[in-house]
Amino acid sequence: MTLALLFPGQGSQAVGMGKALYESSAAARAVFDAADAALGSRISRLCFEGPEEELKLTANTQPAILTHSIAAFEDLRARFPERLEGAAFAAGHSLGEYSADVAAGALAFEDAVRLVRERGRFMQEAVPAGVGAMAAIVGLAPSDVEAACAEAAQGEIVAPANYNSPEQTVIAGHAAAVERAGKACLARGAKRAIPLPVSAPFHCALMSPAREKMRPLLEAAALTSPRLPVVTNVDADPARGAEALRSALVRQVDSPVRWVESVQRLAREGVDRALEIGPGNVLAGLVRRIEKGIKVEGYAG
Repeated sequence: MTLALLFPGQGSQAVGMGKALYESSAAARAVFDAADAALGSRISRLCFEGPEEELKLTANTQPAILTHSIAAFEDLRARFPERLEGAAFAAGHSLGEYSADVAAGALAFEDAVRLVRERGRFMQEAVPAGVGAMAAIVGLAPSDVEAACAEAAQGEIVAPANYNSPEQTVIAGHAAAVERAGKACLARGAKRAIPLPVSAPFHCALMSPAREKMRPLLEAAALTSPRLPVVTNVDADPARGAEALRSALVRQVDSPVRWVESVQRLAREGVDRALEIGPGNVLAGLVRRIEKGIKVEGYAG
């Protein structure tokens, strides 16, 4: 049996996240302590105690989720190493790609947590509050979502940001264009167009300023070849070298998350088991909708 390790992205945060894991696991506690030291602030306290409004700021959410995911991974390695037997690939959704790179041995955790804090800050700064938006389109083929976005743009930016499953595509861009595109999707037969409570329009062209700010940080980061190939969001292909991973992290900032194609590629590579490591179980549900032949389990510690 061939196993893929999957790591969640932004959207899984909640006050109290990781607290029980921190209290019960020395391996997990070491990760939270390392995050506090690397950031020079108590991200652990923010995870455990809030306030919620501060935790939801993307510059905090991103390092919080990364820390929880890697804490769960290290706890798993320490206590249940047999569950990682057969691991042949890693992948992460959006922010989760950093967790995947850490788990694959390509990026030091301390470097990753500092990078994602800056990633969150740059994403938030790229678009003034209220200018951008995101919406989940349910029950419409991705090609029809793309056509609706092209029709609704009218000189503004709106495009698919996350290809999450064959029946769910998230769109992002200027707020008015996202609203127009949602209505165009409904007119084309979508079941729902759900506005998302996000702080910025991620993974679209409006994020290009954030990409350019991340580029020098990622170029300076000490990436090495991974122990496991990482299927990247932007290419939906296994990256086996440091420079391929680096390029993917730069480009993913303002490019769509090709999760459907990523899971399909894992299936073609022979993956028949997946383990979602970190807070939440969103990826498990998506994988089941994409490839029924992949059995998915979760581990949050």
